[in-house]
Amino acid sequence: MSITIRTFVLLFLCAATASAQPTGAIVAVGGGGTTDAIVARTLELAGGKNAIVAVLPQSSAVENAGESSVKMWLDAGAKEARKVDFAAPGARAALEASTLIWMPGGDQNRLMKAIDGTGLDEVIRARYRAGAVVGGTSAGAAVLSKLMITGEADLKVLTAGKTELARGLGIWEDGIFDQHFLQRQRNNRLLSAVLDHPGMIGVGIDEATAAIVRNGQIEVVGRSAVVVFDSRKAKVETTEAGGVVGGTGVITSVLRQGMTLFLK
Repeated sequence: MSITIRTFVLLFLCAATASAQPTGAIVAVGGGGTTDAIVARTLELAGGKNAIVAVLPQSSAVENAGESSVKMWLDAGAKEARKVDFAAPGARAALEASTLIWMPGGDQNRLMKAIDGTGLDEVIRARYRAGAVVGGTSAGAAVLSKLMITGEADLKVLTAGKTELARGLGIWEDGIFDQHFLQRQRNNRLLSAVLDHPGMIGVGIDEATAAIVRNGQIEVVGRSAVVVFDSRKAKVETTEAGGVVGGTGVITSVLRQGMTLFLK
């Protein structure tokens, strides 16, 4: 193969790979309130006054769950906002029409159980790949990971296998989100999860704070901080379940309002 042809093929493959990358944004809020600044930035990414919001309240068992989120987005200026019932005939169409898919708090395991077998999780991933914003707060942030923290963990130790993970929506495949991070002292459970799964990026989001993942970077909006454990280049010791985890080279970053971390 000549150098010219080889160069053309490489450029074509690079362009194809780039075009296959998701074009949407992930907005993960750590719970404890979604500030006006977070709402405004999220709405901006979702199309501003043309934004169409689908609210998924399935994490909560509270009566009228999701209605306050619908009001929040309408008050912020979204064109449309409505709750989506997974069992309703129009659920798929509502998700496909949305520019923002939003999941309020509750229990992330409850949402995953509700969506299981509906095929709507793939619709949400497809919308993200096509450019929609997908986000949530508290439990609604936890489900965004491919590997989802269930809530079962020992916060006092760094022990292999103590942080229980399950399948999440897989909107972000490279990392694990944890919420209420500083307020509830969840450093150990996220670091244990990252060392259990080397090659992953752990993102601990404090309350009233958002980690926005888009274009290969994390942007922070909010009142507190986001802590990132990047184990992609770490050397992690093999540890049997129940043993103390160990490793070197985990990169830790602490981000506050206005800071951006480039992941590539």
